Amino acid sequence: MSHEHDSSYKYLFSAPEFVRDLIMGFVPDEWLHSLDYTTLKKVDGNYITEDFRGRADDIVWRIKVGGDWVYLYILIEFQSTVDKYMALRMMVYMGLLYQDLIKQGMVLSDGRLPPVLPIVLYNGSQRWTAVTDVFDLIPSVPGLVEQFKPRAKYLLVDENAYTESELSSLKNMVAAVFRIEHPADPETIQVLLRLLEEWLVDRPDLRRMIARWIRATLMRKPEYRILLPEVDDLQELRIMLSERMKEWAHQYEAEGVQKGMQQGMQQGMQQGEALALQRLLTKRFGGITPEILTRIASASQEQIENWFDQAIDASGYAEVFGPTTH
Repeated sequence: MSHEHDSSYKYLFSAPEFVRDLIMGFVPDEWLHSLDYTTLKKVDGNYITEDFRGRADDIVWRIKVGGDWVYLYILIEFQSTVDKYMALRMMVYMGLLYQDLIKQGMVLSDGRLPPVLPIVLYNGSQRWTAVTDVFDLIPSVPGLVEQFKPRAKYLLVDENAYTESELSSLKNMVAAVFRIEHPADPETIQVLLRLLEEWLVDRPDLRRMIARWIRATLMRKPEYRILLPEVDDLQELRIMLSERMKEWAHQYEAEGVQKGMQQGMQQGMQQGEALALQRLLTKRFGGITPEILTRIASASQEQIENWFDQAIDASGYAEVFGPTTH
């Protein structure tokens, strides 16, 4: 996980309002929406396992449910890369949390454990592909053993799953953060700043927090790459960006054109190498099957280059693409 992503999101989600907006905007559950989020209280997320190795969970909050004696614990993990074993990690984190709650005597009045909502908030560039239940990490087996496979799910909030129109329809701080995380043009950033100013007119503390986060994001992300002095308020940041809007827009456009040219050149090179591979294969081994054409079309440039090198000395398709190819 990216340390920068981890730290910046920890900074935002240290405010209960962001936890509330995450639940209200991106967790579709009427019961959760009915809770009193003014009772949110941050919990120490540092636990020590029995072999004395430390584990620092990202963010843990608790909220009152039905009185003083029942708590819902909300465990939030931040991810910027896909982790195949995320379900196992979350199961371990939940176990450590429960272990710590037992040691502190923070169980329910009848000795049972309080409920936990485990959330993985993912902001990577690709869609999330890992399973969300540890059960699915273990192959099926016949007989009794199958009954004892563990189940432990987490709730995935994948920023890539939401369109710009869906996010823009929400009066929600987390939705605004998602829109900035996935690069927007300078004009859209200005609109978002104005909206956040309106929403938080009576909350100078949150305006300061978000302004600092947006400034850090605009300077950190290569898609924006704009240098800004320190700011303490959204209005200050918006005015500063307005003064630099023309320069920033030209830079944003120029970098976009350059990126497009680079992508075009890359695609052209890959297509050229794919055609060269096809000509070599045809010359050496005869007609190419639809299966091989499909594999070449979906392959990376590196893979195409490897196949080309192998085809120079190979005696047939099997030596290039594997024994199942014919």
